[in-house]
Amino acid sequence: MTFFLIFYYFFYSLAFILLFGLWLPCCLTQTTPSNSATPTPSPSPSPQPQTEKLKVRLAGYPRKHNEGRIELFYKGEWGTICDDDFSLANANVLCRQLGFVSATGWTHSAKYGKGQGKIWLDNVQCGGGEKSIELCKSRGWGNSDCTHDEDAGVVCKDERIPGFVDSNVIDNKIEEVRLRPVVAMAKKKMPITEGVVEVKYKDGWAQICDIGWTIKNTRVVCGMLGFPHERKVNKNFYKLYLERQKNYFHIHSVACLGTEVHLAACPLEFSKPNATSACTGGMPAVVSCMPGPLFMQNSGNFQERKINVRLKGGSRVGEGRVEVLKDNEWGTVCDDRWNLQSASVVCRELGFGSAKEALTGGRLGQGMGPIYMNEVKCVGQERSIWNCPFKNITMEDCQHMEDAAVRCNIPYMGLENTIRITGGRTRYEGRVEVLSLDSNGTQSWGLICGESWTTKEAMVACRQLGLGYANQGLQETWYWDSSNVTEMVMSGVKCTGSEMSLSQCQHHKTVSCQKAAAKFAAGVICSETASDLVLNASLVQQTVYIEDRPLHMLYCAAEEDCLSKSAAKANWPYGHRRLLRFSSQIHNIGRADFKPKAGRHSWVWHACHGHYHSMDIFTHYDLLNANGTKVAEGHKASFCLEDTDCQEGVSKRYECANFGDQGITVGCWDLYRHDIDCQWIDITDVKPGNYILQVVINPNYEVAESDFTNNAMKCNCKYDGHRIWLHNCHIGDAFSEEAERRFEKYPGQLNNRIS
Repeated sequence: MTFFLIFYYFFYSLAFILLFGLWLPCCLTQTTPSNSATPTPSPSPSPQPQTEKLKVRLAGYPRKHNEGRIELFYKGEWGTICDDDFSLANANVLCRQLGFVSATGWTHSAKYGKGQGKIWLDNVQCGGGEKSIELCKSRGWGNSDCTHDEDAGVVCKDERIPGFVDSNVIDNKIEEVRLRPVVAMAKKKMPITEGVVEVKYKDGWAQICDIGWTIKNTRVVCGMLGFPHERKVNKNFYKLYLERQKNYFHIHSVACLGTEVHLAACPLEFSKPNATSACTGGMPAVVSCMPGPLFMQNSGNFQERKINVRLKGGSRVGEGRVEVLKDNEWGTVCDDRWNLQSASVVCRELGFGSAKEALTGGRLGQGMGPIYMNEVKCVGQERSIWNCPFKNITMEDCQHMEDAAVRCNIPYMGLENTIRITGGRTRYEGRVEVLSLDSNGTQSWGLICGESWTTKEAMVACRQLGLGYANQGLQETWYWDSSNVTEMVMSGVKCTGSEMSLSQCQHHKTVSCQKAAAKFAAGVICSETASDLVLNASLVQQTVYIEDRPLHMLYCAAEEDCLSKSAAKANWPYGHRRLLRFSSQIHNIGRADFKPKAGRHSWVWHACHGHYHSMDIFTHYDLLNANGTKVAEGHKASFCLEDTDCQEGVSKRYECANFGDQGITVGCWDLYRHDIDCQWIDITDVKPGNYILQVVINPNYEVAESDFTNNAMKCNCKYDGHRIWLHNCHIGDAFSEEAERRFEKYPGQLNNRIS
């Protein structure tokens, strides 16, 4: 018995010593300060997980149900994640938390708008298999050196995890907003600029309580509806009417800063489902907006006012590559840090609403001139992009493949309801039919006479239809005669190409059509993309010279009609012709390949020069005097279109040798050296003096382009009878209107730059 007690006490004493010895170093390790260096703020083991499940949501704009800015709910407050060290692995973890199977991408630099409040996580590094973002390495909760300019977003695969129940689902998404005019204003013409603010909710529309409503809220609503400015509204006018209406208030508080591009980006408080009165002492919010010049009724010419920014290369109204004016010359903006706030400043400056998209990577075509701005950082309240902070550009910083672009919100005009196309193989082609009123005031559909119908008119029709560019304008549509509509209701249509609808174009007051049969009705083939040809102006200036070429070397050129008319009276083969020669480098900076309108079956072989003629006229070369009168001309009566060279990463697709395909690929150029036939103007009969050299590509609009205003190149030209000089060679729309007027008024000036 004694032995047993001794053994019992010995065993428990030993166990106590062992446990204490293991516990003591552990405690000392955690409580004793370390003498080692302070650790750097690089990612450390995961932040302490919360006891309750972490809430994650998508926010911002433009946002779909499966993409947006990431926000986390921690310590009773929603916050964001910084994009530093962000990766697809992080996005995969977050998308699974949101109930999607995986991520397809992630975004940086606050693509979906800047968040508010805390930036909860920074330098997040996930392996990809974690069940929650809080289990990934980071700097810890609330420890960040970022601003909301760096808020991260995710794009999730639109496929739900089977059986996933999202506890964060909120039935409070604001995607569609409208203005509802009161009865007295219901017949007001488009666009609707004033009315009760309503948001789409479930199967109907709901109102917003106006208690605490500010002009900043109005600015955001107007912007997303396509209006650049807000104006005060007479609430008393609406009050009596709205008191008699049955209102359902879905939102009872809005607190916009005024810089948001969508109401969904503002802090919102939603009405409780069972609340008896969500707007005690208030009424539905009413706003009034100021439309831009392009949408004002009976407005003057939109281009009359002086502008320092413009959009180029867009297929629809309110979209395009951003170009800015500096020292009387247009240039582009680099896309570094390009976001919705900066894009919105551009949109509002041009008379549109806030930006719908801020596009990067030359998405709407690449410019050719200088690049003026980089890292533009607008707040959103600026009156002009020139008032925003930005960096001056260097050639090492950006190239035109990084040109920034925008898509702006524009007012709803309902123009697409008065036009349609029928009989085509796809929704992008068919006979054009327009809605008209007969003598009894009844609306009916009718055809447009195909006579005089060209690419310009087709451009307007495709724009009005919302189908992008005009690939072709057709004068005969007998092969699409599938509609019961046979009456011609419009003829003599003549457009400049910039109108928003055919009703804005000139046309006959009474229908007059020699070929009134339906098979001769106008038709269109529309396209989302188009080519855009631009001549390298500086190369023309660098390569110009005069050659006196013997007539016996010009027989082929005479066959192709590349000499002036007086050459026919020359004493062949004796004598010579004086030729103004230069190189042409023609770039395709659009979004579709440039291809001849005629198919190869109709090309004509020219034996003398050994190539096929794919276009009757591709370029005009003209020498003009001070009055704009031609004193000499030349043209490519036919052209061998091909890719001479391309920018890095683009492969050649067209080579005209051996009856090959002809065209110019996007990102490539066709070079015609100064020493090939017909690359000249015959100036044998021109007297010494000051002139303007003009080159026009695709002069008859035979092939569709996204922008015809840059097809002409002009130079000051001085000819002394022996030598020739070119100065100020530039694309037709590269200078400001003021500089261009001065250029044409004083041809041949020797100043090196128009200032």
